[in-house]
Amino acid sequence: MALVQPLVTARFDATPAILDIEASGFGRDSYPIEVGFVLPDGSAFCSLIRPAGHWTHWDSAAEQVHHIHRETLLVHGRPVTEVAHWLNDQLHGLTLYSDGWAHDYPWLGALYEEAGLVPSFRLDNLRALLTEAQARDWSETRQAVSNELQLTRHRASADARLLQRTLLRVRERTA
Repeated sequence: MALVQPLVTARFDATPAILDIEASGFGRDSYPIEVGFVLPDGSAFCSLIRPAGHWTHWDSAAEQVHHIHRETLLVHGRPVTEVAHWLNDQLHGLTLYSDGWAHDYPWLGALYEEAGLVPSFRLDNLRALLTEAQARDWSETRQAVSNELQLTRHRASADARLLQRTLLRVRERTA
């Protein structure tokens, strides 16, 4: 599990922690394959998740988005229980936010159910942090931040960083 050095350090108290999950697909049988987060200090974590034996659903359309091959997960993914324990250790007591809460929440639930654990942190909808004006400005701002960051991969920690930076930018614009 790799910890990435912080890129942002300002406004620690006003910066939320962001979590993102990549999954095997978009439907009912999908499961988490990568989890990443960015903390308020800008430090980031990302890990591939080795699928549990009965996690067999694979959607090629999802693979076209995240570009993670199932074989890569089998070789480089960390066991479900290890990832769940590490998340609990790193995120204990925090509230993290997700822009895809309706998907990320069930995928996080699948991870913890498979591990036989309970999250030591809370996951909430990023939309709860936005005013109406900020929500209207979100897409345009996200595209501008994405262009500035020049992210080349659609991966969990990179997506979490993009969301955190976008939130800070829309807050600055409406302050």
